Amino acid sequence: MHPFCKFMASKNGRIIRVVAGIILIVVGIFIPDSTIGAILIIIGLVPALAGAFDYCVFAPLFGCPMKGSQIRAGK
Repeated sequence: MHPFCKFMASKNGRIIRVVAGIILIVVGIFIPDSTIGAILIIIGLVPALAGAFDYCVFAPLFGCPMKGSQIRAGK
């Protein structure tokens, strides 16, 4: 199993993804009436939701399953 996948499936990796997503969302909210702000909000939703629901969207690039529980189980 790739070390990147293992880290992203760990508790700390999930927390980092959720926090990074929230930061992008907040920054996007504070850019009023801007396409860039809307894009940041949408981009921020991806890591926030992936971390909250225990998925790693980049795991398939490393040959790992997307579901965090499967990564932790070593499948």
